[in-house]
Order: sequence, then structure tokens, then C-alpha cells
Amino acid sequence: MAMPRGIEVIDTMIGLPTTERRDGHPASYLFGDTPEMQRAPDNIELLLAEMDRFRIARGLVPVTLGDDLHARALAEHPDRLFGSLEVDPNRGVAALRELEDAVRARRVIAAQFFPAGKTPPVPINDRRAYPLYERCVELDVPVFVQGGVPGPRVPAASQHPGLVDEVCYDFPELRFVFRHGCEPWVDLTVKLLLKWPNLFYSTTAFAPKHYPPAIVRYANTRGAAKIMFGSYYPWGFELSRIFEELDGVELRDEVWPRFLRDNAAEVLKLPA
Repeated sequence: MAMPRGIEVIDTMIGLPTTERRDGHPASYLFGDTPEMQRAPDNIELLLAEMDRFRIARGLVPVTLGDDLHARALAEHPDRLFGSLEVDPNRGVAALRELEDAVRARRVIAAQFFPAGKTPPVPINDRRAYPLYERCVELDVPVFVQGGVPGPRVPAASQHPGLVDEVCYDFPELRFVFRHGCEPWVDLTVKLLLKWPNLFYSTTAFAPKHYPPAIVRYANTRGAAKIMFGSYYPWGFELSRIFEELDGVELRDEVWPRFLRDNAAEVLKLPA
């Protein structure tokens, strides 16, 4: 059940550096071999070369509005790179307007939201986040949200996966994707993935040898359409490590195309 060759991968979290140096990354203690990518004029070409090396056909890139490097990446490579915009619900209408503009004019096709990373934190089911979810439904874009104990040393309560139960009930048309593992509540997360048709899971921030076993079992059974690949390059791992370790993930042959490509294409509504 090694990873089959020849599948053109869609990566749900791959990107470009936002600052000159990586010193002081708030979760660096979790990653022992973080890539040494620093900001430079050729970052876009280097990213595309790495994607080509590992047959990553398309990538969802977290972008910052006003960042010229990010803007150029999306504008110059519309067939390869697509944007995901971080939204802070604490900013209210202004943040929603930025998201709408980014979706309509800047090739952004998803929102993302770090509950524990906001000041103050915004729990997944907080009413401050509801306008974001509503706007995602209106714009027909998914939202990617960190679940579980966060890497940065901030309180975790806002990211308890159980909070999504209420959100999925209130927004049945919202495509909600958990990121970053949902540990230590993975069994609960699987129950919720089984319960809600609009809830999905991306494998970001975990090296493949550490994918939660419950997630792999779920992907091999009733969750084949729910679990999707995310590398977390360059923030956590080299792509060489990710793809070497993928060979050890015991997914069934028929699950691999869904995991590596098809599920992300459907959630992001990318053309075949």
C-alpha cells in the first residue's frame, strides 16, 4: 500500500516565507528539521521547483494582503498557486471586506482562521466567527481552521474540536476543514467527521509517520472522501521528508488519489 507514483498532488498548505528570517517561530520547538527557507526574490521559482520535484501540481498558499511576493505568486502562476487568506474575526466587517475583495479580485479561494492565535482568542463556535462562516458560504469558499492543542504556547480551549459540532449544525453549506491534527481529541474528531457531511480534515503540521492512527483508519473506511493532504512546507518539514514518509502510510490503493488530489479539488472547487 505504498504511495502510488504518477498522481498529480494538490497540497492544501504550502507556501512562501513572510519575513526575512525564521528566528522566533512560536512553534519551532515542535519541528527538528525546519527548512532553512529565507525570503528572497527567487522564492517563487524555488517553490515551484520543489513542487515539480514531488509532482505537486497545485498548492494552496497562505497569503498576506499587501505582500508583493505573495501577490506575484498568485498572479504569475494562476494554474499552480491559489491563495488562502487569514481572517481575524475580532476585526469585524473590515476583515470580511478584505476577504471578499481577495476572493473576487486576487485569486484567493479559501479563508483560514487560527482561533487560539487571535488577541483575544476566538473559539471555533464563538459568535464573533459566525459572520466569517456566513461570508464563506456566500462566497462559496471553504474555511481552514486549526483544531486541537496549538503549537504556540497559548491556551488551547478555543480550538477544542467539539466546538465545531454547533458550527456544522448552524452552517450546513459551509465547507469546514480542520488543520493541525486536532490532538488529543482525534477520536472525537473522527466521530464529528462521520457525523457532518460538510466537515473535512487536512494533515497539515504532522509528518506522515505521525499521522494519527484513527485518521488513517477512518480514511481507509468511511472517510475516504474526508481526509486530504497538506505538507506544511516550509514552516515545518522538507518535502523530501514528507514524501519519503508517505510511503509508510498504510492507505488503501483506492484511497490514495482521493487523499492526494481529489478531495482537495472538490472542497476547493478546482477544475479537474
